Amino acid sequence: MSTRIPVSTVVLALLLVALIAIPLAVRPASEAAQEGAERLVIITPHNQQIRWEFERGFSEWHEERYGSPVEIDYRRPGGTSEIRKQLIAIYESAVRRGDIGVDGSMAEGVTMPYDLCFGGGTYEHGELKRGVRVEADGEDVRVPISEQVDFDGQRLDELFGENVIGVLNLYDPDRHWFGVALSSFGILVNKDMLEALGLDVPSAWQDLTDPRYAEWLALGDPRLSGSVSTTYESILNMYGWDEGWRILRAMSANSRYFASDSKKVVLDVSRGEAAAGVAIDFYGRYQAQAVTPEGAGPEASRLRFVEPAGSVFVDPDPLSLLRGAPNRELAIRFIEYALTEHGQALWQMPATGEDAPQAELGPVRFELRRMPIRRVMYEKHTDAFIDKIQPFDDATRAEAKGWRSMIAPLFGAFAIDTHHEMKEAWKAMDRARSAGAPEETIQEMDRLFYEMPIHTMKDGTELRFNAENYRAIRNEWRDREGAARFKIRYAAFFRANYERIVEIAAGFGPA
Repeated sequence: MSTRIPVSTVVLALLLVALIAIPLAVRPASEAAQEGAERLVIITPHNQQIRWEFERGFSEWHEERYGSPVEIDYRRPGGTSEIRKQLIAIYESAVRRGDIGVDGSMAEGVTMPYDLCFGGGTYEHGELKRGVRVEADGEDVRVPISEQVDFDGQRLDELFGENVIGVLNLYDPDRHWFGVALSSFGILVNKDMLEALGLDVPSAWQDLTDPRYAEWLALGDPRLSGSVSTTYESILNMYGWDEGWRILRAMSANSRYFASDSKKVVLDVSRGEAAAGVAIDFYGRYQAQAVTPEGAGPEASRLRFVEPAGSVFVDPDPLSLLRGAPNRELAIRFIEYALTEHGQALWQMPATGEDAPQAELGPVRFELRRMPIRRVMYEKHTDAFIDKIQPFDDATRAEAKGWRSMIAPLFGAFAIDTHHEMKEAWKAMDRARSAGAPEETIQEMDRLFYEMPIHTMKDGTELRFNAENYRAIRNEWRDREGAARFKIRYAAFFRANYERIVEIAAGFGPA
């Protein structure tokens, strides 16, 4: 006996097939299926332009040398911090299942979901090297998420020269990660909006603490973005504990929000919804170029990317081979390609156009506006660069203070989770100054605004949160259960101080 299928069911099925087919039909040529292509799986925070150029470039390079094109299956779950959290969860589960031994060995026939992690800073890739913590024979053992690549030392010397820029390595001395580009951090400004607010183009981070920026500054959320954390860390390294936190907290008070995606910052500055924003270099330069009138020079753009004088923090942007990579040999070839002059040229040279000869250096469609990591590119090709930059000369040598791990939780407590109260306190302080409040009153409000909490240790000892006590307090925050309690206590401390400032200021005029 036959069963009659309702027409509505058939129509629904056809619509579903069409919805699946449409994305495949419009898929870019570089992502379309290629006969005989090998496949590489890369987890990355990089944008579509970078992904497209590196897939095209690597596929052509690989086909020329090894006889087959390559398709790259990019996975982009979020920023680098989100990627790290995802990878830690995946590898912790694999160790618990026994797919990965405590010595890092893979169980027979087992592979992991990704081949490479492409992008993010040295801190995040250092965390991949540290890996996941497991207990074996009563002891804590670290199983690295990334895997060593046995590149010859002489070859690395040829590629990188001295393994340093500023105070950072260009590649991991243990060969778990290899920098393939350089990133710096600065300020993207909308010149029209600055003029309307009566502000000059900022030249230092302190300039962003001017109360006239209130509600006109765009910042990123360090809990979600590794590059944002790196920017804030560079300010602490440059200015030290007291002055560094003052700058960051005043900037936070001026900020209209804390974006989960760093691209939102540059887009809002471009649209005039913010007068300035903290940005990674290539986002800032790329957006400034995008709004420049056709045929005009950079000075004609309403946007300008500024690197604060004397405090240019330059961080390598690495590639890491992931443990248990399903396509290990192909992944190592991708690292090799990214360090060739052909791969390095993709970052900074003008687009050649679709019809350019394959051997010509540079991207085809998209000008990426990033800094290559190999010194040879600056020695041989600077004249062809879009941006006339010399990162090896400009990079700050301010030593890392080791305070990064508490940037995200502190920002959450003093700014993000208490942002409304913080902004009200900041405005109240400005009103009190304008109303001629006595100096001792201004100093008291200032003390309350910038004060750090007292931390009660597990044994009952009370410690002021300062540079001297940082490590002891940080270690207690590493306990997940304790961190949840501290988060509530710290936020309550900052909120109470902000509310007290508003009460004090109320005596000097209405809000």
